[in-house]
Amino acid sequence: MAFKNSNISIKNRKVTFEYELIERFVAGIQLVGTEIKSIRNGKVNLTDSYCQFFNSELYVKNLHIAEYEMGTCNNHIAKRDRKLLLNRKELLKLEKKVKNSGLTIVCVKLFVTDKGFAKLEIALAKGKKTYDKRETLKSNDAKREMDRMMKY
Repeated sequence: MAFKNSNISIKNRKVTFEYELIERFVAGIQLVGTEIKSIRNGKVNLTDSYCQFFNSELYVKNLHIAEYEMGTCNNHIAKRDRKLLLNRKELLKLEKKVKNSGLTIVCVKLFVTDKGFAKLEIALAKGKKTYDKRETLKSNDAKREMDRMMKY
């Protein structure tokens, strides 16, 4: 059974400005109740979300999935911690890199597959310094200016 609304893709545009992304992974999310309905409506905010290990399991924190407006008293909590589903090898690799080298795991994109499953693209990231952010802005402006000149 294919879903027609499988083109849902919510991106965290702030993450590429704040962090240097080193390696990306795609993880499933353990959802409850009406959360998938809110995701299909696009009521998700990834801006302040990050991932953290607890008992060798990876959880996403501060992922805001708005309450489903047609939900009853059994509606979900908007900012609860959600477990991420990854292979054991990927979990061990991520945990080792986070502990040893001081990197962090951030949420890049949330999307729904053709089968209707919600997936979260996460990335192993290193925080940018202020001068790196300024350099990124300069290069983006220069690229935009070059593209503008090429059109004429």
